[in-house]
Amino acid sequence: MTSVKEFRVSVEPTPTDLGRGAFIFTDAYSVFDWGQMPDDIPNKGAALCLMGGANFEALENAGIPTHYLGVGSSATRTTDIDEPVTEMMIELTQTPQLPYADGEYDYEAFHEVAGGNYLIPLEIVFRNEVPVGSSLRRRTAPEDHDLEFSAWPDVAVTLAEPIVEFSTKFEETDRYLSTEEADELAGAADLTELTALAKAVNQVITERAAAVGLDHLDGKIECLYHDGEIKVADVVGTFDENRFAYDGQQLSKEIVRQYYKAADPAWVNAVAAAKTEAADRGVAEWRSLCETTPQPLPSAVRDTIGDMYAAGANAFLERQVFVAPPLHAVAAEVSALDAGGE
Repeated sequence: MTSVKEFRVSVEPTPTDLGRGAFIFTDAYSVFDWGQMPDDIPNKGAALCLMGGANFEALENAGIPTHYLGVGSSATRTTDIDEPVTEMMIELTQTPQLPYADGEYDYEAFHEVAGGNYLIPLEIVFRNEVPVGSSLRRRTAPEDHDLEFSAWPDVAVTLAEPIVEFSTKFEETDRYLSTEEADELAGAADLTELTALAKAVNQVITERAAAVGLDHLDGKIECLYHDGEIKVADVVGTFDENRFAYDGQQLSKEIVRQYYKAADPAWVNAVAAAKTEAADRGVAEWRSLCETTPQPLPSAVRDTIGDMYAAGANAFLERQVFVAPPLHAVAAEVSALDAGGE
């Protein structure tokens, strides 16, 4: 089981052939790489399943290859679903273990096992906007992206062309990579093709979001490589993988992160300290070094976040599958959280 969804295998993948299986989405959530948090968010699992399924179907309509087969045990299209479901049928690829020793990950060993059928050990991030506080501002200068100002301004920067970056997928703490590092980690998969694929996915999600009144700020994809072809894998275009905004109010899992930064800073700071200590010791596992654990969300906050997930799924499905307020009302609820209300 991952931190937020279970994984079921029906047909095992082999070094040459894709398998078949399913994601079972739960109402669990994770922030700051912690893993499963102490409580659940209502409607989250089914909302992620159906919103992701609708976006996979949009990608397929645009000619973008994916591992998606359908939702529910019979692999149904989301257009034929009229009630919440939590099961998504997918093609499976190999996911070799990534060895870690002497403070380093062994990607050469990973690819020796992976062969020509594997989950690419990268997350491909695309950005349509660079908000204040974005890690991109700490790691790069505007001129690195051919932007016309000499320093990052104190406002969000909307980009004429998306920025694509690569980060690690299987490491205990994600880190951003140079082009050369990403190319090495990708193995047989072509980095130029991965970049073009990310931009194509971004365009589809951006257009779908705009149609329901959302601004698409950024997101990520994961991909598999099989027999020379790259396919979009995992889940796409949800409030967990992407950040959206309605009339300036952000709607995404980032709301949960920001809530914990404000309401439980002792835990957030302890996580950061544990990650630093693990890096200093040259060990991968940092959670056992964390001196505190997170507090559950207050019930009113949980309900608001649940409304956000459900409303997003309704919008992308273009019908009321979940009992939830419309997006404009959810944006107002989330805004009240940002202002300190519960």
